[in-house]
Amino acid sequence: MSAPTARHRPSGLAFALASALAFGGSGVLARPLLDAGMDSLHVTWLRLAGAALILLPVAMRHWRVAQRKPLLVLAYGVFPMAGVQALYFAAIARIPVGIALLLEFLGPVLVLLWVRVVRRNRVSPAAVMGVVLAVAGLGLLLEVWAGMRLDAIGVGLALGAAAAQAAFFLLGDAMGEDTDPLAVIAFGALIATVLLGVLAQPWTLPWGLLAAPLPLGALALPGWMIALWLGLVCTAIAYFTGVSAIKRLSPQVAGGVAYLEVVTAIVLAWVLLGEALTPVQVLGAVVIVTGAFIAQTAVPSTPETAVAPATEQPAPNGDQPALERS
Repeated sequence: MSAPTARHRPSGLAFALASALAFGGSGVLARPLLDAGMDSLHVTWLRLAGAALILLPVAMRHWRVAQRKPLLVLAYGVFPMAGVQALYFAAIARIPVGIALLLEFLGPVLVLLWVRVVRRNRVSPAAVMGVVLAVAGLGLLLEVWAGMRLDAIGVGLALGAAAAQAAFFLLGDAMGEDTDPLAVIAFGALIATVLLGVLAQPWTLPWGLLAAPLPLGALALPGWMIALWLGLVCTAIAYFTGVSAIKRLSPQVAGGVAYLEVVTAIVLAWVLLGEALTPVQVLGAVVIVTGAFIAQTAVPSTPETAVAPATEQPAPNGDQPALERS
């Protein structure tokens, strides 16, 4: 039996912030490729294929991970990597981007429901309050009341992306100390690349765009450099730091901090693309940061040591009584 994951708030928060920064930059970095005429599914496949190529040596070195935990790596490739990306891009083809993003970021709320209803564990009031504040702030940030025209299929796809995002937090928490998260991410990227390759048909991708200089704000970067950044930073590093945060915090707390990704995306769009924030969006960003901070305080800064009550005897198999998992 693997050792339980040690919760450590300071390092977990640092990893969560790094993950939010890495994930939050993906939309801004993808914009030059999309504006140049590349299909969104092609951009998604290119991002995952770049991460798979970068992490291929890791997968080859840790090939026993796929042999020991085939269902884990398969689920990670299907849901957090291929699922979130494909469902989100399919959703924004039918409903506004802001609405799709808001619905996708209901994932941490689904995590809370899973922990409470399925696992039947008590959820920290601070984690609940933090996520509620984050959802409210997200609504302000995206100004969801402006021009809402919702397509039922689009809403369903976005909610599917939320479920896939929830799977990211839950699978990361279930890895255990005996599993290298980078190895799982490497195999997940390989699986997602193959799955999305069937839909994206990469042989139809306009490869010439990767050699052309593409505008990013005041800069002009070659397409291959943008693709490399998407694969290395916005995917490989983003998922690695995200999983590391989950293992040090908890799925629901890391989910609350993950709302900083939206703040990061909008701030980068403002700085690099000149998309200014409205006063309401600034208020929403402040509420999100406040909610994320409250959520992360739900985890003690040092691992807790379990002490069994005097009246409770060890289980017959020698295992200690189960602890409540936040």
